[in-house]
Amino acid sequence: MARVTFGAILPIGRRMELRDIPRPETKWLATMAAAQRAEELGYDSVWVYDHLHNVPEPAHETVFEAWTVLSAVSQITTRVRLGHMVACNLFRSPALVAKVAATLDVISGGRLEFGLGAGWDEGELRAYGYDFPGPRERIDRLGEAVDVVRAMWTQPDATVEGHYYAVRGAQCDPKPLQQPHPPIWIGGGGEKRTLRVVAERADVSNFGGTPEEFAHKCEVLAGHCRDVGRDPESIVNSWQHDALLRESAAEIDEFGSLDIWGNSPEAWRDANLVGTPEQVCERIQRYIDAGCGAFTIWPSDYPSHETLTLFAQQVIPHFRSL
Repeated sequence: MARVTFGAILPIGRRMELRDIPRPETKWLATMAAAQRAEELGYDSVWVYDHLHNVPEPAHETVFEAWTVLSAVSQITTRVRLGHMVACNLFRSPALVAKVAATLDVISGGRLEFGLGAGWDEGELRAYGYDFPGPRERIDRLGEAVDVVRAMWTQPDATVEGHYYAVRGAQCDPKPLQQPHPPIWIGGGGEKRTLRVVAERADVSNFGGTPEEFAHKCEVLAGHCRDVGRDPESIVNSWQHDALLRESAAEIDEFGSLDIWGNSPEAWRDANLVGTPEQVCERIQRYIDAGCGAFTIWPSDYPSHETLTLFAQQVIPHFRSL
């Protein structure tokens, strides 16, 4: 079995997790502390959400900008890999993203994991003055954006003529340190179009769901891979969602549901890693059996580091020893 990797999403305010910390500069220290703690604990990677205001409703609460955060994290860590879960394609020109991403790969010493998604939060996008096209166009834009980024990373003078994006002799210097380029993650589980883009262009897929739902998505993705003439094993399938760990089941029961969208405790637990370390290990094994090779957790008890620590100390070692 290939080595399974584990990442943690950092607290940057998107889910109101920093609201009880006074002053933005103090909240920032909490973000940086989580990054350093994740590296100390042995996580393979740290990640940030790429969003501009809070959920479930905008609340005038701090949300730090994603590329800025990763640039800072790159300078206070030395080993852990860095990524967006995932960057919103509609926020930025893909040519600019290629340049920013290449710079981050260089200043981090070649640690970028490049994540990109089509964009889904209509309210947020419209609030900031962005268009919100229909699903087909968003996904077509996503595929073209990946083509632009890859071309700029690998060609001296990149030229891509797409329907939505075009570059004509664009230069991206310096190129990323990683060759041929940083790993490309594409987030989203749309079965007809998004997973087709994954099959055509990604190194890593990313979607969530229960173990059964995850297994189904992997099967659909494998079908797309066969259709485009690609070995499904050449794509790492990754899972990302919430985690909450405590030493006893009674402690877990006290939390009920921490789902920001209002799902019941039962529904929340069914689609996430919630329980004792032993229970979470059993659940992770079900995802691995379904084809998962990478996990990225959102510790639902931020700004506490209890889940972050328990997961690293009592879950990750179990899978390192296999």
